[in-house]
Amino acid sequence: QVQLAESGGGLVQAGGSLRLSCAASGRAFSSYAMAWFRQAPGKEREFVSAISGSGGKTVYEDSVKGRFTISRDNAEYTVYLQMNSVKPEDTAVYFCAADYNLNDYYIGRDSADYDFWGQGTQVTVSS
Repeated sequence: QVQLAESGGGLVQAGGSLRLSCAASGRAFSSYAMAWFRQAPGKEREFVSAISGSGGKTVYEDSVKGRFTISRDNAEYTVYLQMNSVKPEDTAVYFCAADYNLNDYYIGRDSADYDFWGQGTQVTVSS
């Protein structure tokens, strides 16, 4: 079991930056692949980015490549999402998710791959 708590959301102007954090509690944090998903009003939850347990592999949704960076600190049980050059279309509730996954070569992009979820943090980008 792992519990997740996101923080760092807020209001930011287009072109600005924001860093989201997800603090995990439980055990064996490095055994979990971690991901960020987002959900805009009236839309389905969508994949944003994910990172393997070791941090050696990362994947991104095409619209955030080159702008967002996912990272993790296994000693601190925390995963981050650095969001640069944000756009109004990035406005959404951002969720952190964890998947018990010892395979460092495969990272799921589907919400069904992830068993544990945080409550979400709101990101609003003004134009």
